[in-house]
Amino acid sequence: MSRAVLRRQRRARLRARRWGWLGRLWALGTGRFGLLVVAAVTLTALVAAVWTPFDPQQVDLAARWSAPGLDHPLGTDGSGRDILSLLMAGARTTIFVAVGAGLIATALGLVLAALGALTTRVVRESVAVLIDILIAFPVLLIAMMISAVWGGSLAVVIWSVGIGFGVNIARVTRPELRRVLHSDVVLAGKAAGLTPVQNLARHLLPHVAPVFIVQLSWGMAVAVLAEAGLSYLGFGAPVTDPSWGLLLAELQQYLTVYPLSVLWPGLAITGTVLGLNLLGDGLREATDPTLRTARGAARAARTHMPEVVA
Repeated sequence: MSRAVLRRQRRARLRARRWGWLGRLWALGTGRFGLLVVAAVTLTALVAAVWTPFDPQQVDLAARWSAPGLDHPLGTDGSGRDILSLLMAGARTTIFVAVGAGLIATALGLVLAALGALTTRVVRESVAVLIDILIAFPVLLIAMMISAVWGGSLAVVIWSVGIGFGVNIARVTRPELRRVLHSDVVLAGKAAGLTPVQNLARHLLPHVAPVFIVQLSWGMAVAVLAEAGLSYLGFGAPVTDPSWGLLLAELQQYLTVYPLSVLWPGLAITGTVLGLNLLGDGLREATDPTLRTARGAARAARTHMPEVVA
């Protein structure tokens, strides 16, 4: 391997150490791609909150099924609505659902994990049984059951995904909390007189934060996919709200006639879910010291340059 490549790798390692786990995440190809995708979707949602090229619900029958051009970069649908404006407005719904479900999953996951790790044996075992029962129900099934009672809405999607993935976060985080609970730093905190809540805030949560963040990013990907799927099936966003799943459901019946129009919402959903999943993989590798050690050893083995024996 050339010296220039070695110098670039050395600079990348120095930059990663300077910026901590964020620098390590950016140094990974999967992490960089995930960050860029999430940043692009978030920026699109923020811009759509104040401006879109056209009103997403504006009907213009004279411009129906227009091909992509200067006026409509992605074309129009059967009602003459601008597809780019619909996608930008749909990004708002996607971010709203992902963040809302993430907040609910965070609160529920932390509460269940803390109850399942830091309380008495009876409470711990009861929480473990409850988690096993709840995790047996898929997120989409929970959402459809709630929709059958209260009707389909974004609130149903947010709560169902938040509850479903909050239970999953608790299942993964609870054993990690139990492991950290017996570490020297936590025992020293107990000896110093810290209360269980103080120990949880100062020592336990920071140690399980990497696992929690990775699970949360994957949960947000599930939220995006669930919102699109439920809206496609009619259990999610109402027809008056812009949604990628609704747009896909409306356009798929014209797939054989106008296939390009169906491509854009499909790409938006696929790209966002892929970006969030790759971001979760990158976060797992950037925050897990064992994976970093293994990766560093593999890199050292690849870049080893044996000496030439005269």
